[in-house]
Amino acid sequence: MKKIMIINGPNLNLLGKREPNIYGSLTFTEFFDKIKTKYPNVQLEYYQSNIEGELIDKLHHVGFSFDGIILNAGAYTHTSIGIGDAIKGIETPVVEVHISNTFNREEFRHQSFISPNAKGVILGFGLQSYELAIQSF
Repeated sequence: MKKIMIINGPNLNLLGKREPNIYGSLTFTEFFDKIKTKYPNVQLEYYQSNIEGELIDKLHHVGFSFDGIILNAGAYTHTSIGIGDAIKGIETPVVEVHISNTFNREEFRHQSFISPNAKGVILGFGLQSYELAIQSF
């Protein structure tokens, strides 16, 4: 059974409430319960933090023992060299995920410090982006 960790960054704890026209009306907990049922042969775990250092610590913690990491670093995608370096330093492959199409949004969201170190990038398919990432492992 594959072990996959989903890590969400800042403000993703507000899914279902925050800008539903962009992010939808489902909370991540509701979505996570659905994908655990849909993928019973995958051991899925979930972690969310609004704090950059905690995200780096989690990457370090699971980055040598899991089969895959799905990372939506939120706004840290565009600002955190530290998260990019953390991915470079671990063995577990990371798929960068975004709910929205970041290239369809503000110019500053077009830059990612994660992409150069990721196995792949999936964006713009809503919460289904996470499912596509699961299928990639």
